[in-house]
Amino acid sequence: MQNSDLEQNKLHKKRRNNRKTGFYYSFFTIVLIFCLIQIGYGAILNISKIISYQGKMVTLENLLKQAKNRNQDLKTEKKVVTSDNSLEGIARNNLKMAGEDEVLVIINQKVEEPQKTSKKWNFPKFTFKKQEKPKEEKPAEEIIIPPEINEE
Repeated sequence: MQNSDLEQNKLHKKRRNNRKTGFYYSFFTIVLIFCLIQIGYGAILNISKIISYQGKMVTLENLLKQAKNRNQDLKTEKKVVTSDNSLEGIARNNLKMAGEDEVLVIINQKVEEPQKTSKKWNFPKFTFKKQEKPKEEKPAEEIIIPPEINEE
């Protein structure tokens, strides 16, 4: 009887150890799955940020190219405008100035306005005129910096 009690006691301890190790393995598996989910989420988040930043980089590179081209155009325009021939042309044409030993003759031509001979119908509360929408003036080729960009 003692042998059977001893064997049952050993069997009971072995089963208890198996249950403890099974619980530990299950808990460890759950922790590992949680860690894998966190790693996957972080990887997806980082990849989306990389894609977003690459898009912003492309936008800024295009903006930089436009700014360099505009800068080059302005430099050439400055050289052209500040040349002596250009200044003389501006003075002659726009400011109506003459050089030394020159006589300036200005001929004003009268432009005749065409006469309107159409008969208008009289309809109350009805107009044939198109209503004009206010036009927004857009400056010529402004460089727009996206609001998300921090200049450093």
